[in-house]
This record gives sequence, C-alpha cells and structure tokens, in this order.
Amino acid sequence: MTDARTAAGAGGRSRERSAWPWARAAATLVLALAAAAAAGATPPLPVRVVVVTTFEGQGDAAKPPGEFQNWVKRYPLPIELPFPQGHRALRYNAQDQVLGIVTGVGKARAAASIMALGLDPRFDLRKAYWILAGIGGIDPERASVGSAAWASHVVDGDLAYEIDAREMPAQWPTGIVAYDRSTPYERPAPPAETDSGIVDFDLNAGLAAWAFALTRGIVLADDDTLRRARALYTDQANAQRPPFVLLGDTLAADRFWIGARMTDWADQWVLYWTRGEGRFTTSAEEDSAYLQALTFLARAGRAELARVLDLRTGSDFTMPPTGGSAADLLKSEAVGNYAAYDAAIENAYLVGSPVVRELARHWARYGRTVPGGSKP
Repeated sequence: MTDARTAAGAGGRSRERSAWPWARAAATLVLALAAAAAAGATPPLPVRVVVVTTFEGQGDAAKPPGEFQNWVKRYPLPIELPFPQGHRALRYNAQDQVLGIVTGVGKARAAASIMALGLDPRFDLRKAYWILAGIGGIDPERASVGSAAWASHVVDGDLAYEIDAREMPAQWPTGIVAYDRSTPYERPAPPAETDSGIVDFDLNAGLAAWAFALTRGIVLADDDTLRRARALYTDQANAQRPPFVLLGDTLAADRFWIGARMTDWADQWVLYWTRGEGRFTTSAEEDSAYLQALTFLARAGRAELARVLDLRTGSDFTMPPTGGSAADLLKSEAVGNYAAYDAAIENAYLVGSPVVRELARHWARYGRTVPGGSKP
C-alpha cells in the first residue's frame, strides 16, 4: 500500500491520520504479534474466511489494479501482516476475521504460498472458508467476458502425456493423453488421484450452489469495450449476453493456451475427468495448485475441504469468433490488453465479497454448519 504520508503530500498530516481509521490498531496488533511470537506465547489469530488472489502490482494502489486491491480498499483489509515465506504481505480485517493473501502467479507460487499460510502458527485456519477470487479466460459457448463462474470441479490441464499435433495420428482429436493411457480420452478414465498427482478436484457442489444462489442477481460491471468484444461472437448466444453469474468449472494449466481447438480440448478434458459431470467454463493457472495445497493441509487437520470455493471472472475469451484467428486473438488479448480486464477485476470483487461478508458476519451459523451441506 502506498504510504499515507506520501499520498498526503507536504503538510498532509490530517489526511495521514484519516487515511486508515484502523492504522493505530493495525500497528498495535502487529507489534503485539511480534512480541508474543518472540516470547513463544502467540495465540493464533482466528480466521473465518481466507480470500485468495493471485496477483497485484507494486503496493496496494497500483494502476491498473490487480485482483487484491479491491479487497484491501473496499472490504477493507486494513491490517498488514508480514509474510516473508510467501509472495507478499498478508492483509487482515480483525472485526470480520477475514485474511487476504496474494499467492503470486502460476502453480509453483500458488502451492507454496497456500502451504506456507496453512502451516503458519499465527493463524487458526481449521474452520476457515477459502475463496479464490480471480480472473481468467472464458468459453464463449458458456458465458460472456466479465461473467463470474462458481466451480464445482477444478481440473488440471498439465498432468498428461503430449505429442506435438504435427506428429500425432491423423485420427486423433488432440495430442494430449491421460497418464496410464495411450490414446486421447481412452476409457475408462484413470483414477482422478494417482502417484502422478490429482487431476480432478471435486469441490463441495452444495457450497458452490449456495454461493451462486446468493450472488446470481448481482448486476455486474459492463461497458462499451465488453459490448464490442461480445458483438463479434454471433454464433454463441451466451457470449453475447451482458456479464452474468453462473455455475461453471475451471481448467487450470500453467500454459496460457488459446484457440478453438484448444477450447474443444478443454471441453472434452473436463468432461473426461469428471465422468461427464463437469462443464468447462473458465481457464486459469493457479486453481489446482491452490487445491493441492489445501488437500495436504486438510490431511494434517489444518483446513476443511468442504469449506473451499473457487470463483473466476472472464477477462478474455478462450477462442476467437467464427472466422477469426487464434494468433490474432493472442496478439490483441494476451500481448495487448484483455478486453474485459477492468470489468473482470471489478466483478470478482462484486461477486466474491457478498459471500465473504455473509460467512464472516453470521459466523455463529456458518462456523458450525457449511451452507449448502457438506459433501459425504
């Protein structure tokens, strides 16, 4: 976060005092934690909800904002806590007992950051809800850019064999093949978890449905940039809709893939690994790593998987409109600027924050019972 004195400028002491009403409390808490830790008597901070984001610019006032900035400023998360074992400092709201983390981009940083947080003795996370709220690609068959999808499945897109498409048999639809199989989508599908890793993370569908019901009526950010982007997708009715909230699943891969053929692979890969239950909706990087770390933490009694949510908002389409080129889309979006970046950042907060507030501020209910029911 930009230092308040710098933002106020010369002679800005009154603005400094008013910038964060919690500044004195934050400093007191940090000092108390440090002193208690030094004495070996730190009581763990209670945490009701962990908000997980993946990137933010320098400080918490960068332009354009990343995924974390709205949470810091608007929720707010006023208390900064050092986190040298992770990507950057944590943020905390003592009244709601909400903790925020930026993991860093990509699977390696996400897994390391979540594991580091889960093992941090300063926090009691045993009954905490976890919500990843980030941006990603979106399938135009399923939704429009700016839309927000709650996932019941997160499928890993990296754990596989691969033959370059120029060398694969002509009859194959893709060169990507499941481990322990020799042809694409060979039946039966392997187990979702093997020594090679976990491919399908099966989330609490009841909790996801509850979050969707709570947020489905939210009017999401929209603008002329989004309207122009979706107007090109004349063959996909859902792509032409204003941004909306839906239930839809995520494919996580460190490769930033793009194009109609890759989107078809993502559709089929999610169906294959979820035994026909899942529907590919959003593409992202960190989600399977986030869930792998939480799976290990749950086995250690430090997290509860029934309390985990995954939310992605569409900053860009995963494929071009009919007649368009995947290379041109990559140039205009990934190398240029995502058509719905600003709206996706805003909508991740607009959709995620009511869920966080509901859980945190009605803790007497949700601390005991997971809304939507726990999966058996």
